[in-house]
Amino acid sequence: MANTKKILLEAIGEIPIISVSQKPMDLGTNICVGDSLRSHVNIYRQALIGAKETKTKYIALAEDDVLYSPQHFKHRSSPNKFAYNLAVWGIFTWTDPPIFSYKGGGRINLNSLICERDLFIEAMEERFVRWPDESKIDTNIWAEPGKYEKYLKVTIREVEHFYTNPPNIMFSHETALSFSGLGTRKRVGEMRATEIPYWGRAENIIKLYKP
Repeated sequence: MANTKKILLEAIGEIPIISVSQKPMDLGTNICVGDSLRSHVNIYRQALIGAKETKTKYIALAEDDVLYSPQHFKHRSSPNKFAYNLAVWGIFTWTDPPIFSYKGGGRINLNSLICERDLFIEAMEERFVRWPDESKIDTNIWAEPGKYEKYLKVTIREVEHFYTNPPNIMFSHETALSFSGLGTRKRVGEMRATEIPYWGRAENIIKLYKP
C-alpha cells in the first residue's frame, strides 16, 4: 500500500483525493466506513460514498493494487459517458519469473474509470434503489457502469475507451476479491513484455508489491 500510494500521489499532482476505507488511513480526505462485509457490491457502495464527497465536475476511481500513469488523470470523459482506460498491463504476483502482460479485447475495469461526478452518482443510486436487497443481487452482472445495465434493469449507459502512454500497471494477487474465481489459473495475456518504457523491468515492479 505504501508503494502504490506513493506512485498515486506522484501521478495525480494537485488533484484532491477522497479515500474510502474500512480502517482510518492517511490519504487525502479519508472517510472511514468501519468494518463491513468484504463484497463485490460494497466496492460500488464505497465508491458512491466517495463520489458524493467530491466537489469537482469529474472523478477518477483509483484502487490500491494499481500503479497509475500521470497521463491517466489528464483525461476527461465525453458528456454523459463513462470513459475507461484500456491501456492497463497486468503483472501476476505468482508468476516466476515476473512478466507484464496485456489481454486487450476491450475489457473495462472500475479502477480505470473517469467520468462526470453527477453521472456516476446518478447511475449508482439508481442501482441501489432498484436492488435494495443485496442478497438478491447477481454479482455476475453487478459490474462496471455501461456493462450490464440491461440485465440489472436500470438505465443503459454509454461507454467510451481511451489509451494512455505510459499505461497503468495492475497487480493480480492472492488477496484480491476476484482471486476466489480462477485463482492462479488466471491466464497471462497474449501480449507479454519483460520491460515497459517508463515503468522499467517486471522483476523490479513486482518488488513494489512484495519486497
